[in-house]
Amino acid sequence: MNAILTVIGKDKVGIIYHVSKVLYEANANILELDQTVFHNDIFSMVMLIDNSHLNCEFATLKRNLENLGEEIKLTIRIQQEEIYNSMYNV
Repeated sequence: MNAILTVIGKDKVGIIYHVSKVLYEANANILELDQTVFHNDIFSMVMLIDNSHLNCEFATLKRNLENLGEEIKLTIRIQQEEIYNSMYNV
């Protein structure tokens, strides 16, 4: 099962490290990663995550990522790939 993770906010050192660390601790695997820093220092990242071998509940991973976002002042969201895809197949 896969999930889509998005991160957006002001660019700063360590964003990918911090997000990857939370994913590592949950035993989630990064399948794809696309990130951009826009000219006005806005950081944007989208990840495709394999969450089929999590060592915690998906809700716990989601909460940990959201807490990280609050801590480092970024918007971090994760949702199951099926939900993400259904939003765009109306």
